[in-house]
Amino acid sequence: MTDLEAALRRAVRGEVGFDTTSRALTTMDASNYRRVPLGVVAPRDADDVAAVLEVCREHAVPVVARGGGTSIAGQATGTGVVLDFTRHMNRLVGIDPEARTAVVQPGVVLDRLQDAAAPHGLRFGPDPSTHSRCTLGGMIGNNSCGSHSVAWGTTADSVRELSVLTARGRRLRLGREWSGAPEGLRGLVDGELARLRTGFPDLPRRISGYALDALLPERGADVARSFCGSEGTLGVLTEAVVRLVESPRARALAVLGYADEAGAAEAAAGLLPLGPLTVEGMAVDLVPSTRGLPRGGAWLFVETGGDTEAEARARAEAVVRAADVVDALVVTDPGGQRTLWRIREDASGTATRMPDGSEAWPGWEDCAVPPVRLGGYLRDFRRLLTAHGLRGTPYGHFGDGCIHVRIDFDLLSADGVARFRRFSQELADVVVAHGGSLSGEHGDGQARAELLPRMYGAETVALFERAKAVWDPDDLLNPGMLVRPAPLDANLRFSVLPREPVDVEFGYPSDGGDFSAAVRRCVGVAKCRTTSVSGAGVMCPSFRATGEEAHSTRGRARLLHEMLAGELVTDGWRSTEVRDALDLCLSCKGCRSDCPVEVDMATYKAEFLHHHYAGRRRPAAHYAMGWLPVWLRWTARTRTATVVNALASVRPLAAVAKRLGGIAREREVPRLAGETFSRWWRRRGGRPTEGGDLVVLWPDTFTEHLSPSVGRAAVRVLEAAGLRVALPPTLRGRAVVGDGTSRSPLALLTARRGQVCCGLTYVSTGQLDRARAVMRRTLDLMAPVLETSAPVVVLEPSCAAALRTDLPELLHDDPRAARLAARVLTFAEALERHAPDWAPPEVNLPAVGQTHCHQHAVLGDAADRRLRESAGLTGELSGGCCGLAGNFGFEAGHYEVSAACAEDQLLPAVREAPDGAVVLADGFSCRTQLEQLAGVRGRHLAEVLAERLD
Repeated sequence: MTDLEAALRRAVRGEVGFDTTSRALTTMDASNYRRVPLGVVAPRDADDVAAVLEVCREHAVPVVARGGGTSIAGQATGTGVVLDFTRHMNRLVGIDPEARTAVVQPGVVLDRLQDAAAPHGLRFGPDPSTHSRCTLGGMIGNNSCGSHSVAWGTTADSVRELSVLTARGRRLRLGREWSGAPEGLRGLVDGELARLRTGFPDLPRRISGYALDALLPERGADVARSFCGSEGTLGVLTEAVVRLVESPRARALAVLGYADEAGAAEAAAGLLPLGPLTVEGMAVDLVPSTRGLPRGGAWLFVETGGDTEAEARARAEAVVRAADVVDALVVTDPGGQRTLWRIREDASGTATRMPDGSEAWPGWEDCAVPPVRLGGYLRDFRRLLTAHGLRGTPYGHFGDGCIHVRIDFDLLSADGVARFRRFSQELADVVVAHGGSLSGEHGDGQARAELLPRMYGAETVALFERAKAVWDPDDLLNPGMLVRPAPLDANLRFSVLPREPVDVEFGYPSDGGDFSAAVRRCVGVAKCRTTSVSGAGVMCPSFRATGEEAHSTRGRARLLHEMLAGELVTDGWRSTEVRDALDLCLSCKGCRSDCPVEVDMATYKAEFLHHHYAGRRRPAAHYAMGWLPVWLRWTARTRTATVVNALASVRPLAAVAKRLGGIAREREVPRLAGETFSRWWRRRGGRPTEGGDLVVLWPDTFTEHLSPSVGRAAVRVLEAAGLRVALPPTLRGRAVVGDGTSRSPLALLTARRGQVCCGLTYVSTGQLDRARAVMRRTLDLMAPVLETSAPVVVLEPSCAAALRTDLPELLHDDPRAARLAARVLTFAEALERHAPDWAPPEVNLPAVGQTHCHQHAVLGDAADRRLRESAGLTGELSGGCCGLAGNFGFEAGHYEVSAACAEDQLLPAVREAPDGAVVLADGFSCRTQLEQLAGVRGRHLAEVLAERLD
């Protein structure tokens, strides 16, 4: 490997990575398979690709071309050198609106092409659900399709010319009439014309095998089309000329409800003569909630287009009239359509979990049959599942007869893997009996290539092998795919994981307490690799800031997988590779909600840091900011906040303190409040007013010591709404609920003073033993509250999220933790539930800002939206993460990424705000980031409402 690496470094101008991290990030795609490559190369141009091929040919090392790594059949993994086109060869070379074509490099992401084509009223026809991260090179390699294939076909239908390098270094320009054909290909075809005319099923989604029938003279001898779907086994794509189509000016979505999936499947083919853009189907067992959907047990999503909204609606209503449905819904509002489509696009991840939370896997992800036979095929498919004791949730492109499904295969035990093989063989026969294709979109890869003889017969598969030899006589390119394949049950990515549960601190309730199962959640659909977020989405801010796979949720999950495997990452919890990848994780929790399978990287990071630093000295920032509640309480007790602020304003002293504390030199140290929130509370009497429901207001560390104005405002608003406000007890023992001081003589004699804390700063720095101790002390203090029915109102979203999730998951053995978590309400939720008849003061101003990432991911912001609307605060808050994220943005080495995260959504939204707009930021981190990067004062919603009470 050393000689190979050295030769590549001499020959290539792009990056060459033979380190553990580079290899670990590319061991898997979105399939069940895993292969460990020798190294990864990010070529800068076609010359670099040619150099890699020459070096690898000399060393007899395979080459695998890789795009977004979202392939589901295993074809984007390999044991040789992986070519990563996403880093440099990702340009959109140009668009010709007149000719309706675009020139792209293989690493360009589909959404980037769509964005560039949209101003011309054009688009690329195929659009897989991974459109925000899949690349054109990968789409051409797999002959991808997407939901609009009933209107615009497959990727092969949209390809005009391809620039390709063969394994032996020939540069070919593929096109029609044998353009660019390698020597010997035409002779091979001329000798097999009868087989090519009769040996291929005629259906819209035949993706399996090589498309040799595209080389027939009556089909224009289209070498470029024939190359599509070859999965990187024939040549390496370096540039493509693709066709664009006219995008409808308006669209409507008809959602048709049927009794079951078979009824929906049988109806789909009958709708095709109406010229729909899409005919997608899914059943009720895939949908977490049927809210917003018409009645039924299965649905067809039928999209129509037109020059006007009225024309699109008319066509959708014609579809409804032609369909025999239980119920129907027509949506023309773009926002409403996006909401419905998101259900479908997230299905590839959602289907990875069965309704009871158990795992399900690809393997038979996308076989296709003629649309008119889809209903019968689905019934046979369900019967076969039942016969093998398996479960799956079919969905997909019903108009094309293409079905996606994840099945609850047991891929961990020998018996389960044997069942996986038997089922695959029998299902292949069912697909063929219905005149179908083993792959209808994602390619054969390792998952299905072994079964191609059942579809095509041995002689046609032998013809595929001869075609491969014409293009790649040395079998250098992606060997083991399509021809001479590896067995479908070899190289399973689960086989390297430990069989016994790993000793961990968190409870992982959704994964049966098994950390390996939690890590297995990431199936590689890579929604975390998107370069922009839609709506209030958050995931994954560090990837958007760096563009590096290692700093995506998927990349970190891959490294954790390899850490558990112990083959590539060999030092377990002490791994520096995993530590470095997790270092730029903001713990924003965005993946917990935005990832279709709810990967929770913030929790995994805390778990890893706990083990990584066990018995060792931690970074200074862990002591400076992890123990922030202690330092702030000490300052409050000694009444030295004024002194600390004065010292922090002396730049040389501040610089020394920041250096010692591991704090970024670019950061200003926030000023401490002269009077804490609790001290103000005691000064005003320390007891609740008379009135309605009792609510316990949580004095979180940030409100208590840094932003007491937020707490004072919240008290005013809650009391104005008729609620009785109390603070938690501060003494353990016979404390009194409702005064926040517990001054009874008996309490003073029998209990010790303390202060509640959610433990957030300890959790985020992985100091889980300390976090657990703090949480248990808090539960002791809150015992009297838990004996009442009073809710606990938490103003700081990150603290509320910690109480809702981290508390019960870390103290999973203490029933009090779940009871307290269930009591936690946000400020808006408390007003909505306990003062439903109260009308907030009218603000009547536009609002900008950002929904706190933890609120988005854990708490939800529906109540906040309704409260803002009632107060006349108009406009939508942006998504993303502010980038400060508690201790993250303050830590040395994080400033640039922190600022880049703020520039992603928050700062542009504030700069573009209309005059007089209210800047809302409920989180202390968000307010601090706004102040330090933009010079803007953000305010908690409670402050805005309290100001208007006057």
